[in-house]
Amino acid sequence: LFRETLSKRGVRVITGLGKYFRQIDKNRNASLSQAALKEALKVFHLEMPEGDFESLWLILDDSKSDKVNYGEFMHAIFGEMNEYRKAFVRKAYMKLDFNKTGSMPMVDVRKCYCAK
Repeated sequence: LFRETLSKRGVRVITGLGKYFRQIDKNRNASLSQAALKEALKVFHLEMPEGDFESLWLILDDSKSDKVNYGEFMHAIFGEMNEYRKAFVRKAYMKLDFNKTGSMPMVDVRKCYCAK
């Protein structure tokens, strides 16, 4: 049900949630507490009954750390990327990793990409 609600609301809500999560993540650990997630959902008008939220939290916090990583949240909502998107990401990564080291410093990324 939560996934359906998000898919109806569209990409703007998801990107807005991501921006909001980064703003409230003061210690930059990319993790949210249960209270922070609940507040974020309220801000974006995605409230749900307490029982549904508890079920959502159990799914998101599968490591039982009492924190949810934003990446894990996105993976739980959208699932695994399809093969077309994976191939596209691999192709982009290969272009960015022109030294073929398997990693790329931000300086190299900036040479190839402008977010403006």
